[in-house]
Amino acid sequence: MRLTVFTEPHRGATYDDQLRFARLAEAGGFEGFLRADHYQALGTDPGLPGPTDAWLTLAALARETSRIRLGTLVTSATFRLPGPLAVLVAQVDQMSGGRVDLGIGAGWYEREHASYGIPFPAVGERFDRLSEQLEVITGLWRTPPGGTFTYVGDHYELRDSPALPKPVQVPGPPIIIGGSGPKRTPELAARFADEFNMPFRTVADTADMYDRVLEACDRFGRTDSDRAPLVLSAGVVVAIGRTDAESQRRAAPLHAKTALPPEDPVVGSPAQLVDRLGEFAAIGTTRVHLRLIDLADLDHLELIASEVLPQVTGTR
Repeated sequence: MRLTVFTEPHRGATYDDQLRFARLAEAGGFEGFLRADHYQALGTDPGLPGPTDAWLTLAALARETSRIRLGTLVTSATFRLPGPLAVLVAQVDQMSGGRVDLGIGAGWYEREHASYGIPFPAVGERFDRLSEQLEVITGLWRTPPGGTFTYVGDHYELRDSPALPKPVQVPGPPIIIGGSGPKRTPELAARFADEFNMPFRTVADTADMYDRVLEACDRFGRTDSDRAPLVLSAGVVVAIGRTDAESQRRAAPLHAKTALPPEDPVVGSPAQLVDRLGEFAAIGTTRVHLRLIDLADLDHLELIASEVLPQVTGTR
């Protein structure tokens, strides 16, 4: 199983906090460092000192790390136009030597849109825009050098784009699509994604969603195509410790009310996390994104690297 670290800097983290965490994750043997793309904390805590832009941060981390994969869970399609986003991600992929994953979604947190003057259309339009963004981004990356790309949709129009720059990864950075929407999310994953992610739910809920996604892959001919099989991943909220008191201390922020839907965290010992990861592996999960709450808690990261990672990845 492949394990990445997932962080939420909008809870309150500077760039230096994220750099320290990413470097330690790389040294500890994690496959990736992924972060949320939010401009505001999701609860009553203001998340001081304030937000950091996801892709600006990842560009900097690309030059300060050498092996670990970098990406978003997930970039909001409401935040950026698809043409400039394709340029941005391709450039960060170049800066990292081909280590970028693009997680992208329709956007959902209305409050941060209002706070920063970002339009927030109805959910149907947001999914329409996401679908067009995926058409544009993948189309730009796949256009042969020297060619041009034209796209006319209901929300975006590109005319004779030079489709530059090109990412290092061919035909482009892996695209992650996730969520629990019963219809459009599985369809978008089947059509565009390299990885489907079910975020922070029970093993049973995750298995049900995998079934929906795989059925959509059959419907859209994904299983008969020459594309690589869809990676099935899960997000797991983690608060573990060497003692019960330590794990409960790390779990304390989970009790604060936020805009997030109900989650199924692992609170307890390293062995309990290993067991949960085994349950996810049994339903076909091959990649797990571990959400660690406090970026200042480096001991938490080191504990997982020493006590969990070797048991689930086969590395020592």
